[in-house]
Amino acid sequence: MPPFDVLMPTAGLSVVADLVAERMRLHRLWLEPDPDRWLAEHGASIRAVASAGAQGKVDAALMRRLPGLELVASVGVGYDHVDAEWAGAHGIIVTNTPGVLDDEVADVAMALTIMAVRELPLTASLRDRTMGVVGLGRIGKAVARRAEAFGLTVVYHGRHAQPDVPYRYFQSLKAMAEACDLLVLTAPGGPETRHMVDAEILGALGPDGVLINIARGSLVDEEALIEALSKRTILAAGLDVFEHEPNVPAELLALPNAVLLPHVGSASVKTRRAMAQCVLDNLIAWSEGKAPLTPVAETPWRGRWGRTRGEAAAESA
Repeated sequence: MPPFDVLMPTAGLSVVADLVAERMRLHRLWLEPDPDRWLAEHGASIRAVASAGAQGKVDAALMRRLPGLELVASVGVGYDHVDAEWAGAHGIIVTNTPGVLDDEVADVAMALTIMAVRELPLTASLRDRTMGVVGLGRIGKAVARRAEAFGLTVVYHGRHAQPDVPYRYFQSLKAMAEACDLLVLTAPGGPETRHMVDAEILGALGPDGVLINIARGSLVDEEALIEALSKRTILAAGLDVFEHEPNVPAELLALPNAVLLPHVGSASVKTRRAMAQCVLDNLIAWSEGKAPLTPVAETPWRGRWGRTRGEAAAESA
């Protein structure tokens, strides 16, 4: 079998690179002295991209330079750093790593909730609070289960109601913010959710409200959040993600009512290894002519190919 060439555009989780390099021919683009020249000379040999971190964009400009590209295997649940719509329109499959990090991230959500609310010694209380979960997917449900164990009432907001969950559904985010005092964000990033939590939503959350974000920094208008925390429009915030990572505004760092973590929601050795293994498993399955294991919604599996990349490109032209 000929070598299966995989490109890693930027440094990220080293365990991903280590696992992929054991089984495939891995090219670390960030180590090349002239990445543009390398792509011009070798881009046609690349059949897959391994994206090991949300800061490394896999956009249309990069994918166009890889004419043989078939698969983008991204680590993490969120994949807004990948232009999945362009990929889907051009016959390229995108995969992520769902399921393996739910519990780890949910634990951090509860830790941030406790830290943001209980700034010992004399503090606000978790008792008699209502938690509103934005985006009741796998991670959102894991957070909800933990919140119930803490005696919290759980409600949720999303694109549609889910008939198989016991929690009250709010079609309006503002209405839910008015009805709860803990707002936990577990929704995906991207243009549709950018700044969904703005000054209006923070005002609705109110002076006893706490914002927890373990999803994507882009969901929150960071300037509006800094103002709300400074003026005590809301009580506190617990953040694992930021709008312009890895940069965090100095104003946010200085606030006494903001608990900040450096995007470590899934950061346990066991979970990061499982995420890396999921990336590798997708690459191996594809290299062996099998179906991708965890394709994202924008690039559903229709058979190999269902339509070729050339056909897809012609259709989208």
